[in-house]
Amino acid sequence: MLAISIGPLIAAIVIGGLILLAMGVNPFNYYAYVVKRAILSPSGMEATLTRMGPLLLIAASLIVAFRAGIWNLGGDGQFLLAAVIVAAATPVMIDVLPVWLNLVLGLFIGAVIGAIWGVLPAMLKAWQGINEIITTLMMSFLGVSLANVLVKLYFLDPATTTPQTRTLPVEARLPRLFDTTVSSGLLIGLVAVIAVHLMMTRTSFGMKLRLVGANPRAAVHAGLSVPGLTLAVFCISAALAGVSGAVDILGTQGNVRADWNPAYSLTVVPLVFLARLNGFGSIAYVFVFSALTIGGESAARRLGVPSFFSLVIVAILLMTLGLAEYLDKRHQDRARH
Repeated sequence: MLAISIGPLIAAIVIGGLILLAMGVNPFNYYAYVVKRAILSPSGMEATLTRMGPLLLIAASLIVAFRAGIWNLGGDGQFLLAAVIVAAATPVMIDVLPVWLNLVLGLFIGAVIGAIWGVLPAMLKAWQGINEIITTLMMSFLGVSLANVLVKLYFLDPATTTPQTRTLPVEARLPRLFDTTVSSGLLIGLVAVIAVHLMMTRTSFGMKLRLVGANPRAAVHAGLSVPGLTLAVFCISAALAGVSGAVDILGTQGNVRADWNPAYSLTVVPLVFLARLNGFGSIAYVFVFSALTIGGESAARRLGVPSFFSLVIVAILLMTLGLAEYLDKRHQDRARH
């Protein structure tokens, strides 16, 4: 089990190193600079921890869905649409509300918008049996497109020359932890992942969700409402993705620019699978990925590597993860026979 979780990561790093060699870059220098910039540097470590907040909420969103046997791949649309609505609403509300209430309402708005965007795929899955992979991907595309339209046409800040929403003042954003620049969105993400892990593994509600995913017929015979639980999974998962968008705006970004889409959801998918859908394991992998992206951005400028190289490593990670799962399945089949 450990080999399946760690092996693909090591293989991805090695293959990434070989690609760097082919590009004429010393891979040891690249990875050493990533570690130095993202972990050993105080400012880099703070940036790494701050980036973890939204990613952890996305991980929590995926863990709920995947453990219940549902593929919510629409997280990017849920994230971005919630981020845009929060970015448009909170700079207006701060004029009449206390900072703390504005932040709480911002997080609530993000959760509601995310959940709403997950309702249609949930209903189609629950009552029509339509494959949620197709519907969530379609809704994600629509959500991203709608978010960009809203920024450019309706929520445009007239005081700027570039299309973006109004900017939430720094003093009205999520508070920093202690005397650092680390956003308290990190704590929100950690609480969400741990709460989701405990809910899915230690509660009767979580057991019902897992049963629906593992064997819907058995769930029906056990007297469970499969459509109702399916709807609940989608709403919880999509709401967490929406909160992730709110945390990114309220903690770091402050506004949304037109055509902005960090595409966190599909990026985090291999991380939660590497962690075997374990909340604590997901925290570790999100930290590694955050460090890789923060350090990779600096290494790219210093060593002349494309800025998107960290995403290349994630793509390799997906392939090595798939290969590891295939080999593990073959080994299990041989052991049975």
